[in-house]
Amino acid sequence: MHTISNVEFMLLQMFAECRQASGYDIKKLVDQRGYREWANIGTTSIYTGLKKLNDKGWVTPEEADGKSGKGPMPTRFSLTEAGMAKLRNEILESLSSTRERDNRFDLGLAALPHIGKDEAILALRKRLDFLAQISMKINQTYESQGGVSMPLNVRALFLHPISLIENEQAFVVRLINELLEERGLHDKNH
Repeated sequence: MHTISNVEFMLLQMFAECRQASGYDIKKLVDQRGYREWANIGTTSIYTGLKKLNDKGWVTPEEADGKSGKGPMPTRFSLTEAGMAKLRNEILESLSSTRERDNRFDLGLAALPHIGKDEAILALRKRLDFLAQISMKINQTYESQGGVSMPLNVRALFLHPISLIENEQAFVVRLINELLEERGLHDKNH
């Protein structure tokens, strides 16, 4: 179980990226990037998430003076040190130990710029271990239930997640290799 919701996780990422934003700014960014397609985030959840982040001390409102059009200036929020620490922990956790095809992993990928390449590589290597353990458990259960002698529909319930995990492992290995290459290029240039 995650300690914060996907919406809160996404909002923390956006504040880390934007430095300061209002609920309306976040809504525009969500629409722009198509996050609604896979992250199940609506306008209400944005504002509810902002309130939760503020209540937890992970964002802080900036006082706005003046007016915007006919109304007051929108409240803009910025990430606190505690919010950045929480974001970093969530990124590392989501990269290293979420199930295959979990949106949380996708959120961690989207937030890669907020952690160092070495941290990302370490978290992704932990993910490979995590996926290997899950695959081993599924394979053990598959074999203990009869393996290839089970009816096709039952075998498929085991073989499908195994296949997804294998593809996920291949993806993570490629990602680690790209991060290693980028880190190597950065080291050569500095």
